[in-house]
Amino acid sequence: MGLLWALAMKMAIEEINSSSALLPGVSLGYDLYDTCTLPMVTMKPSLLFISQKGSRDIGAYCNYTQYWPRVVAVIGPHSSELALITGKLFGFFLMPQVSYGASTDRLSSRAIFPSFFRTIPSDRVQLQAIVDLLNLFSWNWVAAVGSDDEYGRQGLSIFSSLANNRSICIAHEGTLPLPRAQNSQDLGKVESILRQINQSAVQVVVLFASEAAARILFQYCIQTKVTPKVWVASEAWLVSEQVTKLPGIQGVGTIMGFLLRGAPLPEFNDYVARCLAQAADKAFCDTLEEAFPNTEDDVVGPQCPQCDDISHENISSGLQHHQTFAVYAAVYSVAHALHLSLGCTNSGCFSNNRTRPWELVSKMYNLSFRARSLTLKFDDNGNVDMIYDLKLWVWHDNMDPELLTIGSFQGDLKLNRSQIRWHSPGNQEPVSRCSRECEEGQVRRVKGFHSCCYDCLDCQAGSYRKNRDDLMCTSCASDQWSPDLSTQCFPRTIKFLGWGEPVVVVLLLLMVLAVGLSLGALGLFSYHWGSPLVRASGGSLSCFGLGCLTLVSLSVLHFPGRPSWFSCLAQQPLVHLPLTGCLSTLFLKAAEAFLASEFPGQAERLHGWLHGTRAWLLVALLLLAEGALCTWYLLAFPQALETDWKTLPREALVHCRVSSWLSFGVVHAVNVALAFLCFLGTFMVQSQAGRYNLARGITFAMLVYFIIWLSFVPLFTNVHKVYQPAMQMTAILLSALGILAAFYLPKCYLLLWEPHLNTQEFFQSSLELGPRASGEAQEEKPEKRRSQ
Repeated sequence: MGLLWALAMKMAIEEINSSSALLPGVSLGYDLYDTCTLPMVTMKPSLLFISQKGSRDIGAYCNYTQYWPRVVAVIGPHSSELALITGKLFGFFLMPQVSYGASTDRLSSRAIFPSFFRTIPSDRVQLQAIVDLLNLFSWNWVAAVGSDDEYGRQGLSIFSSLANNRSICIAHEGTLPLPRAQNSQDLGKVESILRQINQSAVQVVVLFASEAAARILFQYCIQTKVTPKVWVASEAWLVSEQVTKLPGIQGVGTIMGFLLRGAPLPEFNDYVARCLAQAADKAFCDTLEEAFPNTEDDVVGPQCPQCDDISHENISSGLQHHQTFAVYAAVYSVAHALHLSLGCTNSGCFSNNRTRPWELVSKMYNLSFRARSLTLKFDDNGNVDMIYDLKLWVWHDNMDPELLTIGSFQGDLKLNRSQIRWHSPGNQEPVSRCSRECEEGQVRRVKGFHSCCYDCLDCQAGSYRKNRDDLMCTSCASDQWSPDLSTQCFPRTIKFLGWGEPVVVVLLLLMVLAVGLSLGALGLFSYHWGSPLVRASGGSLSCFGLGCLTLVSLSVLHFPGRPSWFSCLAQQPLVHLPLTGCLSTLFLKAAEAFLASEFPGQAERLHGWLHGTRAWLLVALLLLAEGALCTWYLLAFPQALETDWKTLPREALVHCRVSSWLSFGVVHAVNVALAFLCFLGTFMVQSQAGRYNLARGITFAMLVYFIIWLSFVPLFTNVHKVYQPAMQMTAILLSALGILAAFYLPKCYLLLWEPHLNTQEFFQSSLELGPRASGEAQEEKPEKRRSQ
């Protein structure tokens, strides 16, 4: 291939010398040297290039701005390893060097290689294309193999970095020995690499190696019958005859890789044939030796005698090599820089055909030039941007493989999957993953050292998978929710005990019943205001108690609907104050029954405290005490309006939060004490024969009260927080209905259906009349009957 690249350079120079538009009137000359891919051989002509013009000496100066070397630019070498050596040397003299094959990314450093340029992209671009290809097929469990030289080692390093950034794991990595160092130990390395690849689940191998190293690997693959894989080739060996001509190579699997797309050189074939025909003409060669005697064999060694027998047939397969255009473009880049440096126009050049290398370098920075149909430009790092074609090896009847174009890359990868022919049965696309792809809403739990080997864990409700490669579920914000296996969060809706909920509707009907019964009883008592039954039940105090029960029942209207700051503050006073009013009236009747039963002698003396103004004063004092407790509670421990984001899975619960349950219990203390005293004062009271037992109703009313509120505590703490207001409504309404049913409704029954019992004798008690009045009443009975 070196001969063809030399001929491509020669053809470009002859085109430029005959051009009237580029460097008119200026002829380019050249010297060609074979590096033999050896650093020592490469250094000999390199030193000759930088020797002073007209001599073989290199001047030692502090300032080389006026230094005139023998040449003004160097094309080559092809090898990255050699370019790293020559690049530093030529960079010291700021001599422009344009390579057509050295692709290692290290040469992009302007600080180390200030005068290095190349007409191919850096390896980083090709490796980025390879990583995009792996990612497109979801191949994240691969092997990476490179040649043991600068090209392979640097390529593996860059690939490892790029692959890691795209969550692609390298299961096995190794370097292949070069042919010149081949021995049994090196073959053992090849065997070890292939054994690891063959025994693993890896189905894709990235082979970034020189053509000689790739040939060694595939020879061993064919011999040991390695399981077919997908081989992703680097540009160095993708079109190498050393590999394509191997017997049995079609059995190693699917081979694809990226190849630079250059401009076609259709006349190059004829040009090579013409040059070779001239070289075979002895008379032509004799004239060249006379015109250009070889005086430098002692410097760079004798000419290669093997080149004398090359024919057109020997090199016909390499005429279309992709790097031929790169050589051609390298010559044109220097020519365009010279054109600018010499100030050339269409009519000629005006700088006496003299320019120093460093002046030429300054013109090549960010130089844009045209080579055939392509316009190329050196970027800040001396690289050019070119299109890569994705090539696939396709065999036809066991002949040489056809390079089928199945895609392209220039910043992003474009692929035609339908054209790909896989080695697997049924043309199935190979899968190369350590673990299966997690489903939606699952994250990875890595096991081992590779992030591609993992178990899939479900994201629970309240969390979601944010990115496909996440290792942990992301929690939703407090105002959001998510179901199990979710990939996003949703905004929460506001939840509270609404008016339309079934439980609220039932409780509202229960409230209507309680209010209706209370108002009905109040109306009935008012209608029979002066009757013995009403007077025995407490008269105006009894009506006041019914009014308070009505307010207790209506207080539940405060619980449904969206809570507010005011509603949270008003809940307890609205319930407890009217309940205290009702219980205080019952307490007066309970005290009256207790005194009449247990302390009949003291009943007359205490009669004034249980009736009339003093009784109302006692009720007012009890209400005042309860009001003081409610005020203390509201000021010290007010119920706060709270939005609970955690209780419900999808909604935000707005509710009133009790700040202190101890203070909440203290607020209940007055009512509990009244109820307890009522129960103690009445449960042992016995009624006289033929008299109405007023104490029994109070006893059962208080018994119902305690049963309801003692049951309320465990039920309230265990019921769902959404329905805690409904539980409070239930307890309040049942308390009101219990008092109504046990104390007031039996009296309403007597008023409506047993009116003959509504007599003074039936409802008279010793407390109402006192001991003396009781006896007088017995004496007056005959007189009253006689008068009637």
